[in-house]
Amino acid sequence: MIIVMKPNAKIESIKQVLAIIEEKGLKAHISDGAEVTIIGVIGDKSLLADQNIEIVDDVDRVVPVTESYKLPNKKFHPEPSVVKVGNVLIGGDQLVIMSGPCAVESKKQVLETAHAIKKAGASILRGGAYKPRTSPYAFQGLEEEGLRYMKEAREETGLPVVCEVTSLEAIESAIKYVDMLQIGARNMQNFYLLKEAGKTGLPVLLKRGLSATIEEWLNASEYIMSQGNPNVVLCERGIRTFETATRNTLDISAVPVIKEKSHLPIIVDPSHATGVRSYVKPLAMSAVAAGADGLMIETHPNPAIALSDGPQSLTFPQFETLCEELRPLAQLFKKTF
Repeated sequence: MIIVMKPNAKIESIKQVLAIIEEKGLKAHISDGAEVTIIGVIGDKSLLADQNIEIVDDVDRVVPVTESYKLPNKKFHPEPSVVKVGNVLIGGDQLVIMSGPCAVESKKQVLETAHAIKKAGASILRGGAYKPRTSPYAFQGLEEEGLRYMKEAREETGLPVVCEVTSLEAIESAIKYVDMLQIGARNMQNFYLLKEAGKTGLPVLLKRGLSATIEEWLNASEYIMSQGNPNVVLCERGIRTFETATRNTLDISAVPVIKEKSHLPIIVDPSHATGVRSYVKPLAMSAVAAGADGLMIETHPNPAIALSDGPQSLTFPQFETLCEELRPLAQLFKKTF
């Protein structure tokens, strides 16, 4: 449930409500608006059945929340959240472009890519140091060596960096080098990993699972946020359907649905959604039109020899052209870029 206080409610009244909640062993989540304070109750709400919170001074109303997810719920936090990654804000007025190679292959590759994407307009460098692949014989990533290259790229360009983590050991290594952790689609419901990522306090990019519903996705974000970490960004990267023309089916409707149900920022990854380079541009533009807060676009100096996902990676000139064409569209939808 959520408890909506009256405009300009007194601090004493808010404290009284919090005391009632905490006496029952429940948790309270406070969202302070310009005039109205909303208190979300997390736990078994039946414990409050005999408390008559409605009659406490300055309580406006008590609203039941039927969804199983609470912390990412827009009812708990009506204002859109903005997540800071390094010096970049995701969820505000800026259209944030994350770009880089699917897999970190060498120091030269990462540095060359970082300079090229920054010049084109990207604001965050992405790169995979840990690669959970369908085949155990495919390239699995450079691990900590790759993380070091990412850090060097940040030092040279000033771009914050994001990298996927696949285990507690990967998290322990990554936090020394990156500005944001990524939980990949295959690990969206690895609840232990979600909680450990949440404990780091670093921003977390949570990709939607291969066959996950939006409700399951938001519940996964709750695992991260339940550790006291509100800095979660959602990433729609396509879901598995019967269609075989693309690697996955990009659920563009997820953007407005998330905007209606949650306060968390959402970005779209058209590269993994399609697996086809020529489809990236039209779907990237569609995502911006749908209201996405950002995009994740894979780029590579030479996609023909990429060790991972070459067919969906853009060349540097292709990425630069895409950014040029996205600028007027972003402005149309009141996003700076």
